[in-house]
Formats: sequence, C-alpha cells, structure tokens
Amino acid sequence: MTDYKKLIDAETWAFIERTNSYYPPDAIDYTIDQQRDIYDRMCREFSAGHPDNVTAETTAIATPSHPIPIRIYRTPAPEAAAMVLYFHGGGYILGGLDSHDDLCAELCSRTGYELVSVDYRLAPEHLHPAGFDDAISAFEWAATTYKRPILLCGDSAGGNLAAAVSHATRGHARRPIGQVLIYPGLGGDRSQSSYVTHAEAPMLTVRDLDFYTNIRTGGEDRTGDLTLSPLADADFANLPPTVLITAQCDPLSSDGEAYRDRLVAEEGHAYWFEEPGLVHGYLRGRHTVGRAQSSFSRIIDAVSALGRGEWIW
Repeated sequence: MTDYKKLIDAETWAFIERTNSYYPPDAIDYTIDQQRDIYDRMCREFSAGHPDNVTAETTAIATPSHPIPIRIYRTPAPEAAAMVLYFHGGGYILGGLDSHDDLCAELCSRTGYELVSVDYRLAPEHLHPAGFDDAISAFEWAATTYKRPILLCGDSAGGNLAAAVSHATRGHARRPIGQVLIYPGLGGDRSQSSYVTHAEAPMLTVRDLDFYTNIRTGGEDRTGDLTLSPLADADFANLPPTVLITAQCDPLSSDGEAYRDRLVAEEGHAYWFEEPGLVHGYLRGRHTVGRAQSSFSRIIDAVSALGRGEWIW
C-alpha cells in the first residue's frame, strides 16, 4: 500500500485538506448539479484573480448548431510567436470559463501569448463526442482566425481533449505547433502502473475515473475510440512536439509515460516529467505549494518554448 504520508509534504497536505473542505472526496456520490455547485465554489475560493497586465474578453464561436463560449486573454503587447488554445479540466462534467479563469490569465501573462479558453459542452447533457466536437470546432476557428501557430494546452480532461485534437488534425494545413498536457487522462491500461499503485490517491481515485468515463459516454463501451482515448491510436507518427507533466500521486500519471513512449518510438519529440509528491489538480495550489509553483514554472517554460518552435528537452 502506498504511504502518502511519506510521499506528500506538509504544504501539499494542507492544499489537499483545504480542497476537501470545499469538494469532499465522495463528491461523485452527489448529484451532477451539486457537484458543479461545490466545484465552482471551490474554484472561486482558490482563485488568484488576474495579473494586472492581462485583459479578458468573453465571446463565442458561432457554429451551425450552437455557440461555443470562449474567453480570450491578452497582454498589451502580445508575443506573436503563437496563440494558445486551452481546454479546462473537470472530468468532462464540471468546470468552464470561470473555473480556470485565473490559471489561464496567468499563463497568458507569463508567456505573453494570446490565450483562448474553450467552454466545450459537458456530460451528461451532452455525451461524447460532443466535447471533442467542440474542441475540433475551436481549433478550426483558431486556424481561420489566427495567422500565428496554434499551441494546444489542457489539464486533466482538457489534456485528453487537446491530445485528441492533435491526433485528429495531423492532416490539417495548420496542424498544432505543439501540445502541453497537464496530468491528462489518455485512456491508458487500468490494470497496471499508476492505476494500481495510486488507485486510492488523494484528490483522484480509479473509482472517480470510472465514474467520469461512464458519465461521459452514457455507459456505452467505446473501446478503441481514438477521440475518447488517444492512447488507443495505432499510429503515433507526425504528432506535434509534446510535453507531458503529471503528478506522482495520481492514477493517471502513467498515461503521460505511455504517451511519451509511443511518440518517441515513432521518432517524435516528447518529454514526460512526473512531479514528485504532487496530486491531481495541484495547479490550484500553485500559490501555496512550493512543488506546485515549481511545476507551474515548468509548464510556462514548456508553453513558451513550444510556441516558438523550440525543443529544449
């Protein structure tokens, strides 16, 4: 049995306890509306606001069937190397433009890149592939709207969507210049590695993952669906340079390793870093937890470098 008392430091435990005070470990047993209410409240409590140099504009992408809300973050003199398309986490059922607002504002501020956060449709009201379809629509919109290269970024469920977009757009004339995937769920083998070692990790358990997958698909078995599980793809050639940052104490961590290995085997550029002693969702603790702060700096460096077309690993 994993001894989290040894792996996790005092700062991170304080973050876990504060999170649990807003969003209890058994939250998946609540109704979806209750889960959303407490998740949104937790995100508000952790919000650090906007850096002074960032402005945000909330608008929408028009599609034939429905508008996709987005929020565009800019600095006074945006770095022109790339724009960032960001997909938020939340298990495909939680979150939106507000839940990751301060995180997106800080990413914009520290990289200088214009960033667009995408409010894709959520389950259970909109089952898979609705969220993926919105992510693709957002990419197509960005490719039409921006002349500069597009960098994909996302955390947790958003990391899954970013990777799925990368796989789906390899033949696109404006395919992504890179992707930064933060503790993503990529459809790895749940019978081994971190899925076993960290099945009962603080902040995210395998039971939680099963719940989110079941809600996302409406209980339908979609084994082999590349838009749901990027690791199911048989072809890892011609994917964009990829940086994966995962948390050691997280059942999803080995997805980052597996994805890195598949890309490298196809002679692609991929780097995986497992943050020691951190847990799923740690970016909300980037202002109070030293390890999370260091990881966020690594993420900023990765976004900055890939946006410039640089490979520094």
